[in-house]
Amino acid sequence: MAKKFYKLPDLPYAYNALEPYISEEQLTIHHDKHHKTYVDAANGILKLFDESREKGEDFDIKGKAKELSFNMGGHQLHKLFWENMGPASENGGEPTGKIAEYINDSFGSFERFKKEFSQTAITTEGSGWAVLVFCKSTERLFVLQYEKHNVNLVPRWIPLLVLDVWEHAYYLDYKNVRPDFVEAFWNIVNWDAANMRLENWISSTI
Repeated sequence: MAKKFYKLPDLPYAYNALEPYISEEQLTIHHDKHHKTYVDAANGILKLFDESREKGEDFDIKGKAKELSFNMGGHQLHKLFWENMGPASENGGEPTGKIAEYINDSFGSFERFKKEFSQTAITTEGSGWAVLVFCKSTERLFVLQYEKHNVNLVPRWIPLLVLDVWEHAYYLDYKNVRPDFVEAFWNIVNWDAANMRLENWISSTI
């Protein structure tokens, strides 16, 4: 069986589509440089695994397993990040559909959810992510902080919406003023994508 590797996904919109909230230069560097770095690094580790196993050689399993987890977390989170944004002319505002129902049920109102998610993003220490997840066991939404790219995998929890608050996500446009970037994010949120993820997870048999 031919070995398969990870691929850098194309953006679902043009590099200038998120302006003025994320500039073309910022988005290009973030996608083409930072995201690509994680994909390339993960593939490099896979090749090391393949070659070492074919030759019967040992390698630093602990170090490489941790490195693969970091890079794969970065790849998967960035893939979701691109998908849950879109041009402001078609996105932003308040959600509708199933996700709106769950937000109101879990947080009391959209404004309360927005406040909690924003504060989670702003107060993330160092580099990390703000993440909206759905817990199928309790049918609740939660807002979590992911440190760096650690995905905090919990059975029956799935991320619906993520916000990258590493400085490389916003520094060119907002310098070190993370709260301005977080506020801008609400203008380009693709609620349809988040709603689709929620509905697919609700209907799954896992």
